[in-house]
Amino acid sequence: MNTPNKLTVARIIATPIFMATMLIDFPYHYTVALFLFIAASLTDMIDGKMARKYNLVTDFGKFLDPLADKMLTTAAFLGFMYVYGVLDGAENTTYGIQMTVILFIVLFREFMVSSLRLVTVSSGGKVVAANIWGKLKTVSQMVGIVFAILAYALVVDFGLISFKPVFDIIIMSIFWISAVLCIISGLIYLMASKEYIDPSK
Repeated sequence: MNTPNKLTVARIIATPIFMATMLIDFPYHYTVALFLFIAASLTDMIDGKMARKYNLVTDFGKFLDPLADKMLTTAAFLGFMYVYGVLDGAENTTYGIQMTVILFIVLFREFMVSSLRLVTVSSGGKVVAANIWGKLKTVSQMVGIVFAILAYALVVDFGLISFKPVFDIIIMSIFWISAVLCIISGLIYLMASKEYIDPSK
């Protein structure tokens, strides 16, 4: 296994550890979760650049890298479903519902795109390249998650409780932007792949 693939595997291994630091209440656990998420996200940037620069691109890496990304972001969204649905209780019930809807949109898009990739490849077509909307979706998710964890680190770990209502509004706004970008990029990917979709086969 080459170094880029090892970094990808390391990101997968880090994902449940990251999620545990979000859910388990111990001193400065959100701060720890923040550093873990950033470190895991950096491996995504490093492994891709390394693989391309040193000609270490493999089929294993092509399959596992996007899967590792989805695992990491899904773990973060699930963590905030817990934060808004359990930790905050009745205080932020509407936020809990919104997080559930946002996660549904994210997962629906990812399952659809992954299925379309399988269909295009099995039909002898080329893999449809990621479009600018897909890249914006990914960036908005990463920015939203980093800000959300940072905000809760400031509120819970460092006692800036008075800022929590403002932080929550900003967090949900960014997450909704990422959800809208999920829908747009998913529809564009669907249109780009329609020639390979044949219900009769």
